Amino acid sequence: MKRLILTGWGCGSELARSGLAEIVVPFHFQFAWGPLPPAEKLSAYFAAYTTDLGPADHWSDWVRWPRGAKGRKLSLAEYCEEYDTIELWFAATVRDQLQLVWLLDHLSNCPSLAPRLGLRLLDSDLMFTPDYDFAKAEPHIPVAKVGAEEFEIAKLVWSAYRAPTPEACIDLLHRDLSALLMLRPALLELLAELPSPLTGLGATEMRFLEMLVWYANTNPLFHLWSLRGTYVFGEVELGYLLEGLALGPKPAVSGLGDELRTIDLGNLRARHKVYLRSRLSLTEFGRAVLAHQEDFSRHNPIDRWWGGTRLTNDLLWRYGHVLTKP
Repeated sequence: MKRLILTGWGCGSELARSGLAEIVVPFHFQFAWGPLPPAEKLSAYFAAYTTDLGPADHWSDWVRWPRGAKGRKLSLAEYCEEYDTIELWFAATVRDQLQLVWLLDHLSNCPSLAPRLGLRLLDSDLMFTPDYDFAKAEPHIPVAKVGAEEFEIAKLVWSAYRAPTPEACIDLLHRDLSALLMLRPALLELLAELPSPLTGLGATEMRFLEMLVWYANTNPLFHLWSLRGTYVFGEVELGYLLEGLALGPKPAVSGLGDELRTIDLGNLRARHKVYLRSRLSLTEFGRAVLAHQEDFSRHNPIDRWWGGTRLTNDLLWRYGHVLTKP
């Protein structure tokens, strides 16, 4: 029986080494930060390969192909056709759950594959280490069939997340999402990253301010995941959030290297060196924001994306117990 595994980026390399399937296909898009890729780019990613695509714009570009393997130019659906079992391995992280609903939205248009699809949900908020033994863990990870209910929920969530306002995502909280067990917690984590009605900051930014009462460097902010308690963003995105707190007209954080203003965003090595040598502290304004006495967004520019929603000072959707329109 030929087995194919489709998986989130967080465990792709480890699964590829596990020997559990002939081929492991990881997905690399990060949908929690920045503008969502255009629909045309996402469609081309799944479609048959064309020479118009860039070096990492096709699903096959991310596969560790064995010598002599065929099928690199096919669409993902065409490639899947030759497999008896197609398993989707996705973790509980927001990144993986967004990839899962995107993938299921696409696969819902491939009815011949549906009977062969199985879903394994990895109940972990941790990155999988290189020595993680998926072969040993496999018997303890149940396989759920993917059917009409799973496809419907995925299509609703993916459509809502791509919408130009967060309203449709709020509406989803009143629906039964249990067909995809990890989806509701992931959605709540995402909503918590919308600006607060009181401070104009999301959950991760507020945790940064709280942690800076005790810590003076970036390592705890970026790497003490369980202490920080927010899991939506990776290290690169956490750096951008910290810069927003420290380098605006009225900073909430002092001590972050000012040279970050001129280092190219793609020069991650140079930016990382600045993070490591910075010694951080809260400004007086930062302490006031932390105490809910000031609104960060009233003194600093906001321009970032939450799914399909562009958040700016003039169009600042806020979320506490309820969604507040701009």
